[in-house]
Amino acid sequence: MSDVAAVSQLVSKYNALKKEIKKVIVGQDEVVEQVLLAIFSGGHALLIGVPGLAKTLLVNTVAEALGLKFKRIQFTPDLMPSDILGSEILDQNREFKFIKGPIFANIILADEINRTPPKTQAALLEAMQERAVTVAGHHYKLDLPYFVLATQNPIEQEGTYPLPEAQLDRFMFAINLEYPSFSEEVEVVKQTTAGEIEKVNALFTAQEIIDFQQLIRRIPVADNVVEYAVTLVGKTRPNSSTATDTVKNYIDWGAGPRASQNLILAAKTNAALHGKFSPDIEDVQKAAIGILRHRLIKNYKAEAEGLSIEEIIKSLY
Repeated sequence: MSDVAAVSQLVSKYNALKKEIKKVIVGQDEVVEQVLLAIFSGGHALLIGVPGLAKTLLVNTVAEALGLKFKRIQFTPDLMPSDILGSEILDQNREFKFIKGPIFANIILADEINRTPPKTQAALLEAMQERAVTVAGHHYKLDLPYFVLATQNPIEQEGTYPLPEAQLDRFMFAINLEYPSFSEEVEVVKQTTAGEIEKVNALFTAQEIIDFQQLIRRIPVADNVVEYAVTLVGKTRPNSSTATDTVKNYIDWGAGPRASQNLILAAKTNAALHGKFSPDIEDVQKAAIGILRHRLIKNYKAEAEGLSIEEIIKSLY
């Protein structure tokens, strides 16, 4: 199949996928779009929202609609790396046998990732970066496609272990979930208190998703779009010559080169999902907030004046 035909097939399957997810998830269109952007780009996403906003249900539904193997890991303060990676046990023949942990799936929901100590967080983050795990000196490759969708509750700070900046940087997107509108909440209550449960159909296979990811990477990008993305990221660094006054006054640390790479990758994916054969500046801007949100560190002045990170990013367009 030619790349042009593959892009139009991707568009129709993407639209069908969104309809399938809508059977279960009410509203949250922006969130669903960003999760799917991360998945088709081959990146990981961090979902940030208060309890009860259907973060787990969303990830479960996406996994079902994509036809992928899904595992949920509930992070707790006493969780050990072996609990998620797996461990070696002695079988009846007195030989060591490796029992795979829940990390061996296509989509991993890392629920409340900031609840577990850094040792266990690091075990997950190795798997995210390398798409492989090392247990007792043996290297095990993970099945592709492989995505980690981690959730974080922004309210609780006590007894949590915030992810360090270097580890946050491994997430392509940080996605904020807001409360539903009045009409959406009415719809949610009607749906969830009735007896019927909608059946979600699997529309993809693992191999199809890998093929679409490779197709997206082959999409050409004009130099001016790449330069725009790199300039946008450069403007977030307070010591750079292109930094705006807002950034110099309110930001301590800007985004690194991984942000520029992710912006272009997400722009390519956004273009492909909407039937375009090359991304433009609008595609870069569409992904900018989700990609830069967790990579900029505000200073105390921004906190004191109640300036949100989203406002700062929008001022850079």
